[in-house]
Amino acid sequence: MLHRPVTGLSALLARLPSQCAVCRAWPSRPVCDACVARFAPPASRCATCALPVPAGVARCGECLRHPPPLDACLAACSYVWPWPECIAAFKFRGEVGWAHPFATLLRSTPWVEPALDQSDLVLPMPLAPGRLRERGFNQALELARRLAPAKTDATLLLRTRDTAAQHDLPRAERLRNLRGVFALEPLRADAVKGRRIVLVDDVMTSGASVFAAAEVLRAGGAAHIAVIVLARTDPPQ
Repeated sequence: MLHRPVTGLSALLARLPSQCAVCRAWPSRPVCDACVARFAPPASRCATCALPVPAGVARCGECLRHPPPLDACLAACSYVWPWPECIAAFKFRGEVGWAHPFATLLRSTPWVEPALDQSDLVLPMPLAPGRLRERGFNQALELARRLAPAKTDATLLLRTRDTAAQHDLPRAERLRNLRGVFALEPLRADAVKGRRIVLVDDVMTSGASVFAAAEVLRAGGAAHIAVIVLARTDPPQ
């Protein structure tokens, strides 16, 4: 049976005093303001893939050479300590209460609020049916519901099948593996035509999944596509 988190209770618990999961300060929120400032500082990122770029640079070289099917891509932090452990607790250990502080962190990220305000639809990146049954909930949906509950649609963008782990594959091979994985709900495919869409996910690694989903939305006639992710994996140094 799928686990449907009690959103109101989760939001209430997230507001109660607790110990910071990073520095152990008490009383605090799940991650205190000092740790957010230290571990999720504003950073200069590529406008269409959210990789770090030098100050004053709008797009990275890869996006200039091969523009992704996105109009904007925004990330709250890099996928480095302490965020991997916090995100793992959220999505792998069923600690759904993390959705509220993570959504707060996302809302504090520059340009996220305007992207949400200007959007017509907010779509969580879908999980494959088997993965959803295994996990019990879609972490991207829990974030989307807290970012823009009135605009969130969990049934429009579908994932038709699962894929094998892709973290060791080259980018081109990842993209090939994801062909045909995403689709629009056939009876509602016109819902994205001419609309401004925001895609929400927790972690963006290579970008292959969000690019594949964005291509489906673009083919469906979406006018503008922005991606909002909690954490972005930076390239190896």
